[in-house]
Amino acid sequence: MSGGRPKVLKSYGALPDADRVIDLGDSVLGSWRPKLIATDLDGTLLDSAGEVSPRTRAALEACWDAGIPVVGVTGRGPRLLDSVRVALDDRGIAVLAQGGFVVDLERNEVLRTVGLPRERAQAVIERIEAVAGELIVAVEDAAEQSEVFGPLRVQHGFDWPYPEPAHLLPRHEVLPTGAVLKVFLRSATLGQDELLARAKSVVDPADAEVTHAGLGFIEVLPPGITKATGLAVALERYGVGFGDVLTFGDMPNDLPMIAAVTQAGGRAIAVANAHPAVRAATTGVTSGHDADGVARYLEAVLADV
Repeated sequence: MSGGRPKVLKSYGALPDADRVIDLGDSVLGSWRPKLIATDLDGTLLDSAGEVSPRTRAALEACWDAGIPVVGVTGRGPRLLDSVRVALDDRGIAVLAQGGFVVDLERNEVLRTVGLPRERAQAVIERIEAVAGELIVAVEDAAEQSEVFGPLRVQHGFDWPYPEPAHLLPRHEVLPTGAVLKVFLRSATLGQDELLARAKSVVDPADAEVTHAGLGFIEVLPPGITKATGLAVALERYGVGFGDVLTFGDMPNDLPMIAAVTQAGGRAIAVANAHPAVRAATTGVTSGHDADGVARYLEAVLADV
């Protein structure tokens, strides 16, 4: 995929034989067939270079040809919408910002955008720092639906993993005066799993959602904003229920979507490089994202349709 995204490893150790389908979950899906595919992008659909392989592209096209829409569900913010358009061939609906920004790509219509007020964001940051120590902050601004989203606001020393435009700022200037789409928090001493665990221990979901996408920091989102609630917006447009969804993921930010799908009777598949919590929550495991894992699974499903 074009768009200048460099190789950023998101892996918790690929399982053996990651170049093949490891476990098709139910092996045979029986009478169940997906009516919609919902897939994470980075670390799942895309390879380590952030690209859609020819094999994966062909599998996605085959889904559309079979009447099965494909929805990309990603943590990428709307500032990266062009790269999401490329990954999804500008087709269907895309869920961005962990569910906080949903857009119909074909109609260029924003279906959802939700911000977190500055005061609440500041309070949540302080609450997390009380149990995790001083953190380094970056922010993605919220914006009106008609406005262009600007670059990130990044505190000096955050070590943002992508070479994209950013406003480097002192800590007291990172939070804008208005609402934010999400806040990124990095610790100099704690890993992302430990930082997330501490954040969850003190942040009430009524105030904010917290998660991580395997990039070394956690994210603070508006309350009720998850990949599940973002996907629900797309499903309503398509007239499809969670129980008719086949979903793919790799990191904790995918867990709400995975839970919503599996609890409704749908299917959730992890790629081999997925976080252990994702492997435990899914109904099957396919090969890694660098070995066309999503494509391999879709090929098996479509062959049985």
